[in-house]
Amino acid sequence: MHDLLIAGATVIDGTGAAALTADVAVQNGRIVEVGRITGTARERIDAVGAWLTPGFVDIHTHYDGQASWDETFSPSIHHGVTTLAMGNCGVGFAPLKAGEQDRLIRLMEGVEDIPGVALSEGVRFDWQSFPQYMDALDRAPHSLDYLVQVPHDPLRMLVMGERAVAQQAATAQDIEAMRALLREALEAGAAGFSTGRSDNHRTSRGEETPASEASAAELTGIARAFDGLKHGVVQVVSDFDVLRGPERFDAEFDLVEQLAQAAGRPLSMTWMQRDPGGEQYLAMQARVEAAVARGLPLYLQTAARGIGVINGLDASFHFFVGSPAYKEVAKLPLAERAAALRDPVRKARALSEGFERMAGDGTAIPPLVDILLQRIELISARMFPLSSRDGEVPDYEPPVARSFYAQAHQRGCTALEAMYDHLAEGDGGNLIYFPIFNYNDGNLDTTRRMLAHPRALFALSDAGAHVGTICDASFTTFMLTHWVRDRSHDRLPLEQAVQMLSSRNASYLGLTDRGVIAPGQRADLNLIDPQRLSVGTPKIVRDLPAGGRRFLQKGEGYLGTWVAGQCVQRNGELSAARPGRLVRMGQASAR
Repeated sequence: MHDLLIAGATVIDGTGAAALTADVAVQNGRIVEVGRITGTARERIDAVGAWLTPGFVDIHTHYDGQASWDETFSPSIHHGVTTLAMGNCGVGFAPLKAGEQDRLIRLMEGVEDIPGVALSEGVRFDWQSFPQYMDALDRAPHSLDYLVQVPHDPLRMLVMGERAVAQQAATAQDIEAMRALLREALEAGAAGFSTGRSDNHRTSRGEETPASEASAAELTGIARAFDGLKHGVVQVVSDFDVLRGPERFDAEFDLVEQLAQAAGRPLSMTWMQRDPGGEQYLAMQARVEAAVARGLPLYLQTAARGIGVINGLDASFHFFVGSPAYKEVAKLPLAERAAALRDPVRKARALSEGFERMAGDGTAIPPLVDILLQRIELISARMFPLSSRDGEVPDYEPPVARSFYAQAHQRGCTALEAMYDHLAEGDGGNLIYFPIFNYNDGNLDTTRRMLAHPRALFALSDAGAHVGTICDASFTTFMLTHWVRDRSHDRLPLEQAVQMLSSRNASYLGLTDRGVIAPGQRADLNLIDPQRLSVGTPKIVRDLPAGGRRFLQKGEGYLGTWVAGQCVQRNGELSAARPGRLVRMGQASAR
């Protein structure tokens, strides 16, 4: 007798092959049969009309902090993810020098916008070495499987101390020590190595991240830790110095190629249409294609939609947080705050007084805000009302005609005033969607071309990061709703989208036991109602440690999600099952 039989589903098996109607049987956490099945099962689900897909694999999540306090990896569990990777972009919480956790908290708070008080209260820090960190995570129950990459910044800070923070060059001895620590972690099952080289990444004190200017000698020296190993990946985020001229772009890409050559392992990098520098993504594509032709295993981590922020009175940011008129009422309950902002005198002050360097909650306002405010009339053509009302599906490809620039033109007011009035409406729950990247042309046509590239990897959800300004864990669901079902033109085939969400990412990570619906594979599965499937509505909740707030967006239409044959979610309700484990790569016991 089988444990589970899902009967009559439309099976999209993750390989890219055409969908077919079939039954799928599960026994002891594995798929044992696909086809016309007549045997009995302890549980039988009639799935006629529903999609059955492999569980989704998210390779860029930043759940490093949340993994300590959230057994379920919410909201990813609400969007079909069954395996995830963290330790991205060179930042994380291990290895750790005793007593230095505050430095890592400031790093993660600044780079990934995770409240420091939540990290201080929620992360246990009962480790020092990276293998100890892995053991500590693995002792805790989780709903989903997860992998950890070794981040460059903590590695550098442990070995170099103050010299790392001061951006000093690593010595040969430093590099050897970092290489040895990475090798130790890889042999314990770490999934790879990540490094961050973005000017946009800063600590909560505005400092550059420790490894952001690491030399080619340092990076290639560390990467030789992969010598002789048959597992592991490398992940890089870089601005590629696009504003400093094409020669700087080529020099930075040369460094990435050297890193990939030294590691001898698959390397993926963040790929998006920037602003400014909108054509940089084409230069990256050309360099990757040329490198792949020479045999380098390079890949491009690609988002499903615009990459940006959600602004709102209760979010981490909106354009009036530094206004003295707003700060006077910033601590009022939300509805009362919105009512106070509708006062004509206060509105006039907020629009004319200027802005201070501190927000209403006492936090520093990032320098980027000044830059954005100086360009507000121009960039308002890329700012849109975003629905936060139950039952209304957010529009992530809105036309320019719905922008605040267009509203201001119609009303004869400034764009800043149009946004002020929107935020002050009703109970104060209105939101503003600002896709900073991937939306230069006022649509997602460029993103569609990127997703179609053969070296593109579905990624960049940042599911556990930027929690007060984004909720891109819904990228997986968006792939199936917007790109497969709802867009009026140039859709993605269902089979291609599912392949990107499952087997392509699993293969990149070196996971051979998941990502495909076939006998012998793990029973990581999603059963989906294609008519009800929706990304859900983003809502602010206060469920982080120390009462921290975040956006939570629950997908709808997932009839069930199984991890190793155990149901972790059914019709939006999470189960008590905790089958998820740390996946230790290169280990005989790896699942």
